[in-house]
This record gives sequence, structure tokens and C-alpha cells, in this order.
Amino acid sequence: MRDSLIQQKTVKTQIKRAWLQLVHFGWQQALSCLFPVVIFGSLALTQVIPLPILPRYDWLLIIFLLMQWWMVRSGLETRDELKVITMFHLIGLALEIFKVNMGSWSYPEDGYFKILGVPLYSGFMYASVASYLCQAWRRLDVNLVKWPPLWAVVPLAAAIYLNFFTHHYWIDIRWWLSALVVIVFWQSWVTYAVNGTRYRMPLAFSFVLIGFFIWVAENIATFFGAWKYPNQSDTWQLVGIGKLSSWLLLVIVSFLIVATLKMIKEKSPVK
Repeated sequence: MRDSLIQQKTVKTQIKRAWLQLVHFGWQQALSCLFPVVIFGSLALTQVIPLPILPRYDWLLIIFLLMQWWMVRSGLETRDELKVITMFHLIGLALEIFKVNMGSWSYPEDGYFKILGVPLYSGFMYASVASYLCQAWRRLDVNLVKWPPLWAVVPLAAAIYLNFFTHHYWIDIRWWLSALVVIVFWQSWVTYAVNGTRYRMPLAFSFVLIGFFIWVAENIATFFGAWKYPNQSDTWQLVGIGKLSSWLLLVIVSFLIVATLKMIKEKSPVK
């Protein structure tokens, strides 16, 4: 009887600890998502509350610029992380300009700060992915186990990014690239700390998880009019599950770039 009570108490303690760990992990994730939360909140508010003087897209740009300035000013992001985020802004903006002019989606509202039909605020949606990765990396003390060599990682990231452009003119090789990701990262793991306890998961599985949540976020963003796909021109519809593969590959590119830059930074001599 006594052993049974002790066993029940042990199980309750383990469940309580697991719950506390999950809550702490969720809180750290929420803090890491601060920039994306501001983006979604701004999209929602500006959809229902009309702002004076400037078009909605331009107000979104101003809000995101102020948010980025505040995060660096307050120390939530470092200057090195700002460089990474800025690079993602430019990479995302280039992709947006190409995709919009290929008819993949559109930004139908007016705006003064547009380039070839693409509002400048759109780059921040890609930058927010980099912001999340940088924040989560630092907050959860992320480490990589059996990370592939640069000669495999860099060409793979470049090929994935280029395929977003070339598949309009040539065959779409995303599934071949996805298979190559599994092969290259088959033995790779990511470890992270929650309240001093380290956990690990296969790196490829972490790609899938992040890609899925970005696909969910994309549905929220299109619902609030961040952009529109052709089938959403008349009324909002759920973004097709096929887009999940695109976000998965984009997450992989983002993760590879952030991881590579962090590894190069760690190996560079202290000045």
C-alpha cells in the first residue's frame, strides 16, 4: 500500500514538473514570437480601424520599423541579429517582387512605399521568421549536434531559394530538395534547454514543426489582408496544404542561414 502511494506521488510530481516545463517552454516561445505577434496584431487592427493620412500598407511599414527600432534599443535584439534580420528582409522582398509579378499572389491595396507592386512592409514578414529563430536560439540555448559541413549546407540553401524562382521556367524540384534535406540532416539533432534541463529532437522534425506553424500564421495573415492569393480575390479561403511544402523549404533556408552565420561568428576571433 505504501509503495503504491509513493508511486502515485512520484507520478504526480513528474506530471507537475512536465507541465511546468511545458509552460516555461511556451512562455519562451511566446517571447521569441514578439515580432510576429506585433505583425499579426497590426494587420488585424489596421483591417478594422482605418488610419488617417497614409494608406494601410504604409502605416504597417511605419509600425514595423518602430518595432524593429524598439527591439534593438531595448536590448531584445542585438546588432548582429539586426544584420541577419535585415538580410532576410532583403531576401524576402526580392522573392515577393518576383512572385507578385509572376501572378502568384498580390497586394491589391494602395501604398506610397511600393516597389513593382510590393509594399516594403512585406519584407518584415520574412524578417520576423529570422527574428523568431534568433530569439529562440538565444533564449533556449540552442546547440546543434552533427551539423553537416558548409560545403553541403550552403549549396543546399542556395538551391532551395533559387527553386522558388526557377520552377516558373523549369521543373519544380522541391521534393527532390526535400529528400536531399532528409539525407543531409539525417544524423543531425538540435538540443535546447528548458529551466536547466536539456532536450533534443531530430533537426528535420523541427523544420516540419516550424513550417507548420508558419502555414497556420499564413492563413491568419491572408485573413487579415496581408496579401491575397488568386483564389482569395473575392472571398477568403483557407490556404492550400500544398503551400506547407513551400514554407517548410523557406524555414530550412532561414534556419541554415542563421545557423551558418552563428557558427561563423563563434569561430571568428574576438576583436
